[in-house]
Amino acid sequence: MKIYDFEVKTMDGELRSLNDYKEKVLLIVNTASKCGFTPQFKELQELYQTYKDKGFVVLGFPSNQFMNQDPGTNEEIMSFCEINYGVTFPMFAKIDVNGKMADPLYQYLTKESPGTLGVKAIKWNFTKFLIDRNGKVMERYAPNTKPSAIKEQIEKLL
Repeated sequence: MKIYDFEVKTMDGELRSLNDYKEKVLLIVNTASKCGFTPQFKELQELYQTYKDKGFVVLGFPSNQFMNQDPGTNEEIMSFCEINYGVTFPMFAKIDVNGKMADPLYQYLTKESPGTLGVKAIKWNFTKFLIDRNGKVMERYAPNTKPSAIKEQIEKLL
């Protein structure tokens, strides 16, 4: 199984294959609109803007699993991200990232790159996974890791 084998739902409910992002460096992030880390959208957008022409894409996956910090509809979430942070990177439909109903993509990511002490569960919003051009999960970053702190690793993979 590779990352490119997964399909995810867009904000309008259409299925999209991650194969569309083959040979790109990806930063996959579970997001939330009402979280202390929500301002990270600004840095995520800046990274995307800086490196998108070199083959880098941020993929955002809203989740309401952590203290109901993303209660809105997909449309409300997308509008919030665009208006408040100028987000133009791909955002997908709201998903679960933990538990029995966890999206298969997140089941894969957490298996490939467990967190501290081998814990697979996502601890909070804005956990980040860096994927190389071959679809390999290279690194998992904690929610408090600022996107700008990942810049050097992204540049190496590009």
